[in-house]
Amino acid sequence: MCVSDCSQIYSSGSKSTGFYTIKPHGSTSPVRVYCDMSDGGGWIIIQRRINGREQFNRSWAEYKDGFGDMDAEFWLGNDNLHYITAQGNYSLRIYLEDFDRHQRYAEYKNFKVANEKDHYQLTFGTYEGTAGDALSGNYQVGVSGWASHQDIKFSTYDRDNDNYKGNCAQQDKGGWWFNKCHSAHLNGMYYPNGHYSAVTDDGIVWYTWRGWWYSLKTTIMKLRPTDFKIDPTDDPNAVHRPPPS
Repeated sequence: MCVSDCSQIYSSGSKSTGFYTIKPHGSTSPVRVYCDMSDGGGWIIIQRRINGREQFNRSWAEYKDGFGDMDAEFWLGNDNLHYITAQGNYSLRIYLEDFDRHQRYAEYKNFKVANEKDHYQLTFGTYEGTAGDALSGNYQVGVSGWASHQDIKFSTYDRDNDNYKGNCAQQDKGGWWFNKCHSAHLNGMYYPNGHYSAVTDDGIVWYTWRGWWYSLKTTIMKLRPTDFKIDPTDDPNAVHRPPPS
C-alpha cells in the first residue's frame, strides 16, 4: 500500500514509533521517514536537535535533499517538506526543551513550504502553545516587520534570500527562513550550556521563551494533517466515558 504520510500509516493500524516509507504526492521516489506515533500519533518528524553532533550550517543543496541521522539529529529536506505540505493542510508542532528540563511547545496550523523555484517560501496559520508565537513576530509592536517568518524564503550561507543587507544564514550559521534576521532559529549553533555569548544570536533560538541569548537543548519539528482525527482510545488527554447502561 502506498501511503503519503505518517497519519495514514497510523490509521492503517501501525502504531509503533519508528522508521517507515512514504511517497508524498509529487515526489518521484519513496521517502524514508521517522514517524512519531505518540502525542496522538501520525506525526512525521522533519527536524531534531538533541546533542550538537550534527552540523547544521549546510549548503542549499544539502538542505534541499536533507541530511543527518534520523536516529539522532537531522533535517528531512526542503523538497520533502514541500511535497508533504502541498498535499493539504498540515499542522507543525514544535517541541522545545532547555537545559533545566523545562519543556514548551508551539503549534501552527496550515504550515506550508513552497517549491525550490519559490525558494521554499514559508507560510503558516494560527498559533497555539506554551512557547510563545515566535514565528509570526506579533509578540511585540514593531518586531514583525523584521523578525516575522511569515512569507519568508529559505536561506543558506550559499543562497541568500533574506531581507537583510547582509547574509543572515552566514551570520547565524544555519539554514532557515530568515527575515532580517529572526526571532526563531532552530537550525543554529548548538551551545552545550544554554546561555551563550557570540557576535550574533546564532544559537538554537526561540525568542518568546528563552530569548536570543539562550540556545535550547532539544528541538523537534513534526507534521501531521490538521484535520487528523485522534483515536480517543489512544489519546491520553481524552475523557473516557462508560457506555450508557
